[in-house]
Amino acid sequence: MSITPLAAVPPAHLVTAPDFRGRLGRDARSGHYAVPHRYRLHLSTACPDGLRLAVGHALLGLADSCPVTFLPALPDGLDGGHAELRPLYEASAHHYRGPALAPVLSDDWSGRIVSTHARDILRDLDRFPRTCKNPLFPPGLESVIESVERMCAEGIEEAAQRAGRAGAGPAERAAALDALLDTLGRLERRLAGEEYLADGRLTAADVELWVSLVQLDLVHRCHLDASAVQRIAEHRALWAYARRLAGHPAFGRHLDLDGIARRHQGHCQGLEAAGAAVQILDWAAHVSGSPDASRR
Repeated sequence: MSITPLAAVPPAHLVTAPDFRGRLGRDARSGHYAVPHRYRLHLSTACPDGLRLAVGHALLGLADSCPVTFLPALPDGLDGGHAELRPLYEASAHHYRGPALAPVLSDDWSGRIVSTHARDILRDLDRFPRTCKNPLFPPGLESVIESVERMCAEGIEEAAQRAGRAGAGPAERAAALDALLDTLGRLERRLAGEEYLADGRLTAADVELWVSLVQLDLVHRCHLDASAVQRIAEHRALWAYARRLAGHPAFGRHLDLDGIARRHQGHCQGLEAAGAAVQILDWAAHVSGSPDASRR
């Protein structure tokens, strides 16, 4: 496991944490064996990484073998972290003084952190013994899933942030919007006539894209102008796909609309634009179930 130490604690909106990169193996020799009832997830569904893990965990049916501790939308520690996670960080990093951030996969046997890297955690959850027969990372589809992950990270999340960044010049914002629309167009064409992104089945690629679309509509849209949001909304197949998945219990019941809004307000450094008034989907009308009130 590698840990990157912190020299000092920055302001709350810039906090980082040590990078714990332990992995679960398939046998006891790995040190962290994927055995039921040993590990626990700690996450906030208001956070994109936490939402990805909550949805993936539900799709895999791991509620009994790997329980989840749901954390508040806004960290409650003075250092910008979650007070509930501080014992885990202090047990896992000598003289740790930084923020205790989520998500975390912890080992209940040792009381230490295994990983804070969301994509590794999701892949490792896929190794757990489970009743669900459908893996999130089916053999032969790894490259497709990784391609979607890159498209979402670079072509949606990063491009949308640049397109709405305060202080950016018109040319920079226009180029970022073009990159965003190009990515959405490619995904639109892939989903034309298809229910899912890969091989006609629900995989981690769908979890990744759905969370990115949630963030695009509920967060990034607020910093774009109305015409940009209208162009984004024109990808009919893409938003029909997002709406359909919101109706799936594993997706919709973890969509904490109030928590996402409060987290955005607490972290946002940008300026609100006209696009904030042009919501693309009425998520509340389509979600299946609702988040547990204890998370809020």
